[in-house]
Amino acid sequence: MAYIELYRKKLKNNFDYLNKLFETNNIEWAVVTKLLCGNKQYLQELINLGISEFCDSRVSNLKAIKKLSPDVQTVYIKPPAKRSIKSIVSVADVSFNTELETIKLLSQEAQVQGKLHRVVIMVEMGDLREGVMGEDLIKFYGEVFEFPAIKIIGIGANINCLSGVLPTQDKYIQLSLYKQLIESKFNRQIPWITAGTSITIPLLFRKQVPSSINHFRIGETLFFGRNLLTEETFEGMNADVFMLYTEIIEISEKPIVPIGYLAENPSGETLEVNEEDYGVKAYRAIVDVGLLDIQTDFIEPEDTGIEIVGASSDMLILDLRKQYKEYQVGDVIPFRLKYMGALGLFNSNYIEKRIID
Repeated sequence: MAYIELYRKKLKNNFDYLNKLFETNNIEWAVVTKLLCGNKQYLQELINLGISEFCDSRVSNLKAIKKLSPDVQTVYIKPPAKRSIKSIVSVADVSFNTELETIKLLSQEAQVQGKLHRVVIMVEMGDLREGVMGEDLIKFYGEVFEFPAIKIIGIGANINCLSGVLPTQDKYIQLSLYKQLIESKFNRQIPWITAGTSITIPLLFRKQVPSSINHFRIGETLFFGRNLLTEETFEGMNADVFMLYTEIIEISEKPIVPIGYLAENPSGETLEVNEEDYGVKAYRAIVDVGLLDIQTDFIEPEDTGIEIVGASSDMLILDLRKQYKEYQVGDVIPFRLKYMGALGLFNSNYIEKRIID
């Protein structure tokens, strides 16, 4: 059975690195936990680090966090669905919002539950995912301020989450000006500008993030140590907090060109054959993980002498190349993970999750 290992010391190293960085810049930060898909043993590892604020886009994940640590602050980081209002008010201390009708329902439910629900209003900054358009902000905030049981604690933005728009100093200055305008218009204080994410960290090193951007939400760089602008690992951080381990269930020398007429495979792909490959054979290994668990674009064999050939629903095919003499059935093949690869694996009930000191 394939399994993931979390390396506790490497996770702590990455957390300490980021915590020091944000403390130095007087920035509050929260951990985005949606990657972990509510895995309780891994969430507990984060709680043990002393993290006091968790962001997630799944109500069930926030519920798991609250059960493990009732006193931490939980933040629901996508516009709530109407059918989820009751649960969100119950388990999320804060939610990100873009619709007046939704906030009205949150207000009504918060009154029923005897709570004050805090909200962040998300602003569209060009990436064209969620967000209120800038020209509508004054009217929008004015109406939200009137809702009982609702407290606005922030203005926020998501950049580079859909269209690939990069964060810039100018965009953050614009967001800061929106906050100043709203505070001046309504004589209200808005504590947070929550606009920093993993892709913003390089700008922080370049001193290109205005001091008014005082709240970051970090997931990928905590777990993978990545500079998302350069695709490299930040010096002093670990890229391998998680590793995937698979078992070889077959090794055989086979032709590299399929035998028979070719049509689409179950994934909708049609193999293109190179004429020069006819008659060529290679040692191939099959390991016990497949497309049900992960997309092949998001994993890399730790042994760089191995190549991923393809995958079916629950088997991954590898070309062992010159390494074939080093492996036999039953051996374990490790893989490095990218963020989206790890997300698929954590969402799979078929992958065992382990912790290593």
